[in-house]
Amino acid sequence: MAYHTFPLLAALTGWTLTAAAQALDTTAADKRFIKHIITSDFISEGVAIADVNNDGKPDILAGAYWFEAPNWVRHEIDTPRHYDPSTQFSNSFLDFSMDVNQDGWMDLIRVSLPGEEIVWYENPGPRPGHWKMHPILAHAGNESPVLVDVDGDGRPDILCNDWVAKEMIWMKSPSAKGDTSWTRHVIARGEIGTGRYTHGLGFFDMNGDGRADVVITKGWWERPVDARMENWVFHPADLGEDCAQMYQLEVRGNGVKDIVTSSAHRYGIWWQEPTADPKVWIHHLIDSSVSETHSLAMADLNNDGHPDLVTGKRYFAHNGEDPGAYEPSVLNWYEFRPGPQPVWVRHLIDTNSGVGEQVLVSDMNGDGKPDIVVANKKGLFWWEQR
Repeated sequence: MAYHTFPLLAALTGWTLTAAAQALDTTAADKRFIKHIITSDFISEGVAIADVNNDGKPDILAGAYWFEAPNWVRHEIDTPRHYDPSTQFSNSFLDFSMDVNQDGWMDLIRVSLPGEEIVWYENPGPRPGHWKMHPILAHAGNESPVLVDVDGDGRPDILCNDWVAKEMIWMKSPSAKGDTSWTRHVIARGEIGTGRYTHGLGFFDMNGDGRADVVITKGWWERPVDARMENWVFHPADLGEDCAQMYQLEVRGNGVKDIVTSSAHRYGIWWQEPTADPKVWIHHLIDSSVSETHSLAMADLNNDGHPDLVTGKRYFAHNGEDPGAYEPSVLNWYEFRPGPQPVWVRHLIDTNSGVGEQVLVSDMNGDGKPDIVVANKKGLFWWEQR
């Protein structure tokens, strides 16, 4: 491996750049991963993992289908929809799994195009037929809504915005067995973070009070003791460009929490370093070789105790209009080595798959090694780690 700090790019852009590994042969994929094409149909850019049929094996859910492990037999959840990857977007931007009504069967939450509906599908268990669809929210904005436990009751909730009402909100999941009602709670009202196509969202503790806060690229809302309270205090901060999922990471091993992001529609993967001025953060470039890194996962892929990054190119995120749109749809993982001079070693996994709106890292076959699951305009893929 060879490491470069991109001095010319630094001079041209004014960015502070961190050492990022460049593969000596970027055409050679990391042999530790085996590519499984579950389908080459464009059915979804979101994906979820859950044991749908309670047989003890993790299955994959994407759009109108679930795929039964271990042979990935396709089953319909709803009326099938297939899309043209060059001209269309799917109605499944993000997918999540949870037992909404607590009947012992894992359900599917589908987030449609930005600004459109969020619904959940009720797993019928052993009964045949399509799953019953239930509404959650009519106008969900932000391009990276998350399923997180906002109020700390042990049940995951939906964090997003309502762009029509111009509200940052969270939808509390049903808490009682058999209940299917979601409760809307307003975090803040106004123009900040409430656009239909707002990019970037994270949920982690920004001020060390033990409560996770809501983070966007323009700053963060401080979670009060009672998360149901309205008008959370907003702290403005420059947390970088439009991005995908946002994560907190101690990059330098000095106890200071930094933030990791990736560009949604341009080039760039970054870590953001706080300064004495809470509004000012230093932007460090990790890699500028991949455009449209519209989803980002952080997980320890090599079991060395350090969280790595997984991202890649979201093929035709804007149907060919973004910079680098026609470049190879790479999927990479970045091996993280913390320290005063942190390094991310870039490992190429593939050049013809990329990412969608989500990247999931999970052990799919019970061998103790984290695998990668992606759905996008090129299909549905499981990357098995040897």
